[in-house]
Amino acid sequence: MITGFAVAGFERLTVDIVFDHGVAKLPIWLLAFAPGVGLAIATLWLRIPARGLSPATADEYLESFHDGKALTVRDLVHRGVAAVATLGTGGALGLEGPSIYLGATIGATLQRRFRRIFEGADPNLLLVAGAAAGIAAIFKAPATGAVFALEVPYQDDLARRMLLPALVAAASGYVALVAVNGTTALFPIAGTPPLSFVDLAAAAALGLTAGIGARCFAWLLQLSKRIASYPKYSALRVISAGGCIAALFAIGRGLTGESLVLTPGYGVVQWALDPKRGLALLAAILVLRCLATSAAVAGGGVGGLFVPLVVSGALLGRMFGDVIGHDTSLFLVVGIAAFLGAGYRVPLAAVMFVAETTGRPGFIVPGLIAAVVAELVMGQASVTSHQKPSAPGVAFDDTEPEDP
Repeated sequence: MITGFAVAGFERLTVDIVFDHGVAKLPIWLLAFAPGVGLAIATLWLRIPARGLSPATADEYLESFHDGKALTVRDLVHRGVAAVATLGTGGALGLEGPSIYLGATIGATLQRRFRRIFEGADPNLLLVAGAAAGIAAIFKAPATGAVFALEVPYQDDLARRMLLPALVAAASGYVALVAVNGTTALFPIAGTPPLSFVDLAAAAALGLTAGIGARCFAWLLQLSKRIASYPKYSALRVISAGGCIAALFAIGRGLTGESLVLTPGYGVVQWALDPKRGLALLAAILVLRCLATSAAVAGGGVGGLFVPLVVSGALLGRMFGDVIGHDTSLFLVVGIAAFLGAGYRVPLAAVMFVAETTGRPGFIVPGLIAAVVAELVMGQASVTSHQKPSAPGVAFDDTEPEDP
């Protein structure tokens, strides 16, 4: 509940107050440079008041899960300021990264503070529960929150012994958030998807395409993270990233007349649903969005990669549906499941996400097929380097016992 209300406050401050009532009202030529200013503020804040703190959020959750790194309220405050600066000025990153980090920090802090109550419990119990609550709240998707928090620590496995606490925390975080913001679906998509053999085969083909695309995007994001890790060139890095985003914004504005390159990109999904959008235009926005997100990461921005993967998958799926001449809304949603599932290596969470955020559970079957194919194509690549292959377990001995 604490995490849900905290996420609601973070979203209101960042989106409603800073961006919608401030930055979004700037003249177009100033709006183009706003993300660069946000990156500069975030970098300076993390370097001076935060004493060299990294911009990582979701990766901090993974590092704490695997290595026991302490998540502190002090670091949460500093990264929160940097996140508001990055996202409130239109950076093409998601609010879910800071939300995961917020929930994980609250959970880990409570478990440390009340150590006696949790004596004998898994040390990551409330860490995972808090992360689940953060995702569930920001996306209004309780099942997605629980599954993502359990699935993301490993490339091919799930975190064990924490399912029930994650489910309870995700449900509680969701209830707290909707008490403030309502229950409207994140992506209200109409239509009933067909389940013909042709469509299911096309979903598998889309999964193959999305897996290739996600691998390319993951490589670009990992390169951007390495660039951001060089504090010696921070001034040059921020200026270059800000200039790059401004140029990408100008190109996108010239092509569409809209500011699709800025902000996390929820509006891009609705924009892509319009059947009047041509294939070339969709491809151009896909490339521009991927480059803008990578520039924000390279510039030291604080934000999540979940939503950028969602937007990329939506654009790719919409293009795929246009090419084969089938239901574009179906393949837009299937593209989200495939691209997100491959990028973060979370196929279950990706399918739950499209079911909960679109209000169309009928998309689950084609989404599952596409997500599995995309995961196989992804190989061992990921948008984060902090995952481990699988959870530690008990070795199984299949040798025959000796006769007594």
